[in-house]
Amino acid sequence: MKKNLNLLLVFTAITLCIVGCKSKTEKKPTETVAKITEAVAFTTSFTYEDITGIGEDSVYNRRDNSDIIKVGDTYYIWYSKMDHPETAGYWATIWYATSKDEGYTWQEKGMALGLGTEGAFDSHSVFTPNILAFKGKYYLYYTAVKPTPGNPDNKFENNSTTDVTAIGVAVSDSPDGPFTRIENNPLIEVSSTPEDFDSFRVDDASLLVKDNKIWLYYKGRSIAHGAKGPGLTEMGVAMADNPEGPFVKHKGSLLDKSHEVLIWKQDNGIASLASISKTINYAEDGINFTPLYDGLVKIPVAPGLYRPDLEDGSQATETPGWGISLKGKKGYAYFARFEMKQE
Repeated sequence: MKKNLNLLLVFTAITLCIVGCKSKTEKKPTETVAKITEAVAFTTSFTYEDITGIGEDSVYNRRDNSDIIKVGDTYYIWYSKMDHPETAGYWATIWYATSKDEGYTWQEKGMALGLGTEGAFDSHSVFTPNILAFKGKYYLYYTAVKPTPGNPDNKFENNSTTDVTAIGVAVSDSPDGPFTRIENNPLIEVSSTPEDFDSFRVDDASLLVKDNKIWLYYKGRSIAHGAKGPGLTEMGVAMADNPEGPFVKHKGSLLDKSHEVLIWKQDNGIASLASISKTINYAEDGINFTPLYDGLVKIPVAPGLYRPDLEDGSQATETPGWGISLKGKKGYAYFARFEMKQE
């Protein structure tokens, strides 16, 4: 993956030169990138392997895993878990598992975070977790919903008008918990402006420590899009001076066609996989993303990578390129191990 993405960075430099320099025959940046990519003739591929411990299960469904960190000699992962046959995270609690062999064999350890108190923003479901180890503590970020406002049976309808989400965080001194919710939850809420990209759903936190700040990337869905919203989600970011906030949103979205958020450190910037457009994107400043390679096939669904940069005190600038992603079939949701490779 490193060689592949380094090539992409070269493409960026060439593109900036071609676009920025005066020329008799100027080309659009996307056309230039496409021509360079075609000339080099490489592809990014994804390979998958079955795993044990949190693979296919006849009793429970698991999905929407976190990125992975290593503590000592042990890898940790967090995820949404539901009773079978429910496959949607809107009816989940957060569990975790550990591995000693780079994600091939896992042992489920137990529930990491249950439901919030009655009436709270996270009283119906907690799901799509992610993790950050920072200054001796472990921060578990999660998405949550409460029962649909006004529902006579206090149920969650999963509608496209009032069932908004929010992002909160719980903290622990150990990756094994217990995790305690902070007082100023939720950290990220939907925008009050209907036209904004994140006016209905905020979800899928992905963390980064950059420029002495905590960057929280997330996906947003607009209430203006109604039932079509899942296919029109976009990626945004919010920043804070510490993991417990307060977080301030960067104005507007950074990347469209990005239903799941997968970002990682690469060289001097940030790379991202946009699931709907099936592109790899790059932004040296973490904000202005450029699509550098498209046409990806068999991309991982709702994936998380092993990210050494999320480990406490880590100075890692590269990501090994393996992770865990969602697999499944009708009525079943489970995990597989994947790798990103250059061919």
